[in-house]
Amino acid sequence: MTTPTAPPAPVTDVPAVIEETAQLLVDHYVFPDVADRLVARLRARLAKGVYDTDDPAELGARVTADLQSENGDRHLRLKFHPEPLGEGEGPVDLAELRRSFAASLGGVPRVQLLDGGAAVLELGPLLFPLDWSAEPLSAAFTLATRASTLILDLRGTVGGDPDTVAFACSYLLEERTHLNTQYWRAGERYEQFWTLPHVPGARFGGVKPVYVLTSCRTFSGGEELAYDLQQLERAVVVGETTRGGAHPRDGWAVHPHLEATVPVGRSINPVTGTNWEGTGVHPDVPCPADTALDRALQLAAGASTPQS
Repeated sequence: MTTPTAPPAPVTDVPAVIEETAQLLVDHYVFPDVADRLVARLRARLAKGVYDTDDPAELGARVTADLQSENGDRHLRLKFHPEPLGEGEGPVDLAELRRSFAASLGGVPRVQLLDGGAAVLELGPLLFPLDWSAEPLSAAFTLATRASTLILDLRGTVGGDPDTVAFACSYLLEERTHLNTQYWRAGERYEQFWTLPHVPGARFGGVKPVYVLTSCRTFSGGEELAYDLQQLERAVVVGETTRGGAHPRDGWAVHPHLEATVPVGRSINPVTGTNWEGTGVHPDVPCPADTALDRALQLAAGASTPQS
């Protein structure tokens, strides 16, 4: 018999939640000028009574709509969590993250060899922190080494760590390759991400065909993996345009069930000089997400057919 879940704690001090969220924007948002305008909006909306609710889910939805009203930044949210959060900065939903990691077999819920020699690796729902996910990812990519074609299914990949993206790319490229640069507001510094000179197990390599499946749900770290491989012309992206979130974010608990997620940096691709923020990753071969696997297999079969 399962124990009934306690209802979320009500928000007893809405102004305090709004003010703490506003201060986090001022201190950390990657675009300080946008932060100033958003803070003014939050305070004005608070004064008008727009946030007069003690329901944390409803408050989170109302504040998120206002946070995203300026530039549509999908990482900028007051996110509701049904389960109580930890405190402070960083992975305030660590227990929830651990449960997701275990339930998805370490972020690789599917490894399958299909007729014709194509291997499908489904990655998700997240590209989890590398110190967690290196072992399952290495095992999956090593299993796929002998396949003739690799299909990375990112249709349900809704986030991830840039180090984990670089780790995955390292199995698909021969030479050490610059993948991405992150600009961080703190210290106004730049950090480059490259493929690794050595990986555990065996590489799939940089020659055999790779297809990446996307959907309108693919987001953040999932988008980066698709975008990096596409811009390097290492993979053909098949499916739908992704959601368009390129700003790495941190999270702070401002209430037992509300996390202020604030982008603290932005991605700069070395090929394009920009990123997929607001636009999403556009597929090379557009098609509905639920037909993307079949379409990729058709493309792979055509690519392997000898030319007359």
